[in-house]
Amino acid sequence: MFRFFTLKHWFTWSWLGSIIILSSLWIQVKIDVKINEWFGEFYDMIQKALTAPNAITIEEYWTSLLSFITLAALYVGLAVLISFFTSHYLFRWRTAMVEWYHSVYDRARKIEGASQRVQEDTIKFSRIMESLGTSFIEALMILVEFMPILFGLSISIPIFFFGDWDYGLIVGALIWSVGGTIFLIVLGLILRLVGIEYDLQKKEAAYRKILVIAEDDGTVRPKTLEELFDGVRSIHFLSYIRYLYFNIGRIAYLQANVLSAYVFLAPAIVAGAVTLGVMQQIIRAFGRVEGSMQYLLKAWPTIIELASVYKRLREFETKLKFVDEKEHAID
Repeated sequence: MFRFFTLKHWFTWSWLGSIIILSSLWIQVKIDVKINEWFGEFYDMIQKALTAPNAITIEEYWTSLLSFITLAALYVGLAVLISFFTSHYLFRWRTAMVEWYHSVYDRARKIEGASQRVQEDTIKFSRIMESLGTSFIEALMILVEFMPILFGLSISIPIFFFGDWDYGLIVGALIWSVGGTIFLIVLGLILRLVGIEYDLQKKEAAYRKILVIAEDDGTVRPKTLEELFDGVRSIHFLSYIRYLYFNIGRIAYLQANVLSAYVFLAPAIVAGAVTLGVMQQIIRAFGRVEGSMQYLLKAWPTIIELASVYKRLREFETKLKFVDEKEHAID
């Protein structure tokens, strides 16, 4: 799966492409920091304007909006370009995978579900990596950039439960985010979500294979088809009930998450210790830090699918290695 980074003819795409993607993500995070600063300045200006008539000029107001439009345009433009480039990058990764599978397909075709592994799972792998991989790297970069900002904004501000401790807001975000993530990971493991996804794909693969055979062989239907589809039905229904339990915890936590920053800032807001602009900066920075820490939580369904795809491809390559060893032993 990772020959893309070791094969010489893919070095330019794999390594230079990785550098371009990482650099662009870093620039996007830097722009996001500037946007966070803009929110603080803009809402302070709004608070000033609402305090007394004509406290600001209309030119100041339009200039502030224009500065946001400029930052947003840069962010959108860069995001669109890097999304386009990332799609090409990951298709090259998929190509590197299937080139090897094609080269050994005379042996691979003897393995159950070979066509699905080569065609369906490789495209799933590349598509999931497109969203999951870049999101993970961006989450780490956001933590690096926004944690110092959150710390600087929260100094000398009273925080619920932590009082005047300077690190209270960061520790509060850490406890809330990591605690929730650990809870849902444990819940996912108890419900065996990765295993159920893997079993579901195996049942679907067996059903699809017999459908292909049934196109030419009339003796396999209808009983064999119905038996296989009963297996597909049962595994899907089991996955629905497992995800029902998981989503109860996940959605409830994410809804409570909306109020978390306001709960921690309650003493500072009631005491009037922050301006509207500073409050907006803190809430937005808190949300960015919290969101990065909750990466695993929010991406959990996609992570489960990626783990299932990885497990199937790894199992396929292991079986292929076994076929090779068996053929060499016969020779």
